[in-house]
Amino acid sequence: MNVVAVIPARWGSSRFPGKPLEARIAGVPLLQRVWALATAAPGVAEVLVATDDPRIAAFVEGLGGRAVMTDPACRNGTERMHQALQRAGLEDRPAVNVQGDAVLTPPWVIGALAAVLAEDAAAEVATPAVRMSEAAYRRLVEQKRTGQVGGTTVTFDRRGRALYFSKQVIPFLREPVEPLPVFRHIGLYGFQPAALARYVSLEPGPLERAEGLEQLRALENGMTVRVVQVDYRGRTHWAVDSPDDAAIAERLIAEEGELLARYDGSARFEPE
Repeated sequence: MNVVAVIPARWGSSRFPGKPLEARIAGVPLLQRVWALATAAPGVAEVLVATDDPRIAAFVEGLGGRAVMTDPACRNGTERMHQALQRAGLEDRPAVNVQGDAVLTPPWVIGALAAVLAEDAAAEVATPAVRMSEAAYRRLVEQKRTGQVGGTTVTFDRRGRALYFSKQVIPFLREPVEPLPVFRHIGLYGFQPAALARYVSLEPGPLERAEGLEQLRALENGMTVRVVQVDYRGRTHWAVDSPDDAAIAERLIAEEGELLARYDGSARFEPE
C-alpha cells in the first residue's frame, strides 16, 4: 500500500499552548504518542507531521520521523495536510489525516481507513464509525437533551456511503430496531488525492455552517464518503484539548493498558 498518514500539529492552542510537546501523557509527549500510533498502523507506508513551528519539526526529526513545514495561515488541519503532501512531493498518494491530539487512536482504526483507500478508488473520502450499544445510545441522548454539543452520529446506505452527519442523534428511533442502527462518528479522515485537492478548494455550505461539521462539505458537493465500521476492542477514544483531558487520558491508559509497548516507532500492528 502507498497510503500516507499526516498528523497536523500546531504549537498555538488557545486552551493548551504547546500541547504537542508540553503535554506528557504517562511520561510520553502527546505528539510522540500519536506519531508512534500512526507509524504502527497497518497499511501506512509513510508518516508526515505537518507543522508551522520549528520546535515541533525538530522534535519529530529527533524521533527519526519526517516533519514538513506548512503555512501558519492554513485554516484547518485538512488544508495543512494538503499543503504538507504537496511540499513533500506526495500529493498523488492517498492519505489519512490523523488528529494530532487524538492520543488514544488505535493503529488498527487508522489501518482500516488505509485499507479502504488502497482498495477502493471510488471511496473519495473514508471515515470511521462505531456502532453504539443501547447504554451508550441512551447516554448520548441524555447528553443532547441537557444541551451538550459533543458527539456526532452518522447514517449511511447499504454500501457504506454516508447519507448525513449530525450533532443530533440520528436516526430518530420511533420504535426498537435490532441491531441498533446508531453509529458514533470518529473524527478521522482519509482522502484520495483528487478528492483532497477538490475538498480544500470548496467553501463551507449551509449544512456545514449550521452543524459546524466540516465533513458535510463533502456531502453537500456530491462527494462519496465511505463510512468504515470499526471496533475499538474495548478501548476508549479520547483527544486532549486541555490539561484536564490529559489527566483523563492517563486514567484511561491506566485502566485499559497501553496501545503500544513502545513509542519509538518500532512497533507495527498486522491486519487481523
